[in-house]
Amino acid sequence: MKKIRWEFKFAFILVSLSAVLYCTHFFFFNDINHIFLWSMTALAFLPINVLIVTLFVNSILIKHRKEVSLDKISMILGVFFSDGGTPLLKFLSKYDPEIKEIKKELVVKDDWSEKKFHDVIRTLRKHNFDIDFKKVNIKRLRSILIDNKRFFVRLIENPNLLEFDSFTNLLKAVFHLTDELEKRKGIKTSTKKDSEHLKKDILRVYEALVTEWIHYMFYLNKNCPYLLSISMRTNPFDDKASIIVK
Repeated sequence: MKKIRWEFKFAFILVSLSAVLYCTHFFFFNDINHIFLWSMTALAFLPINVLIVTLFVNSILIKHRKEVSLDKISMILGVFFSDGGTPLLKFLSKYDPEIKEIKKELVVKDDWSEKKFHDVIRTLRKHNFDIDFKKVNIKRLRSILIDNKRFFVRLIENPNLLEFDSFTNLLKAVFHLTDELEKRKGIKTSTKKDSEHLKKDILRVYEALVTEWIHYMFYLNKNCPYLLSISMRTNPFDDKASIIVK
């Protein structure tokens, strides 16, 4: 209601100002025909004015806002992978029995073209993500997630993520898995169905992590080569990766 009243007042002021200007014009020049002709000319141009503002100016503003938002999101992604995402990804990928099929494809280089990234993304879509659940160190996984729980909560509170569904879904999957493991003291007494349920939750996080990671690397390759450098030197899929620049 307050917003409507404010808009009504603003519209009333503008209309009143326009009326005052018309009256002033008539007072000085006493030419109603000129006022009418000028008004019709301005009215005829109004649809073109709306077209320019709506299609061109507005699209430029929206594009700029998206670019600014993407930059902020990339910073959030960088913090996420640096502090929690990369260690979690490195931990989970060890239990993927088919990791060798995609491991070489994920050793990102700074000379990769846009086409190369798209080819890798297509390869990942075809990859059969799996986890050897019996070998997973659940106690260690539980510790990693709980230790980073507050950090993940702070990330999802960021309003910039509202426009980034895939990363928001990743955080939701991480929160769900964290809750599942936090409420368990262990899994030795778990039933077969419970183990299958946990495996599904872990796979959901693992697949989302890999997908977001490669998209993040793609963004860095195009926009932030200096950040790409350290990401390559901490690549969880590169056995030869080293933080030391060689």
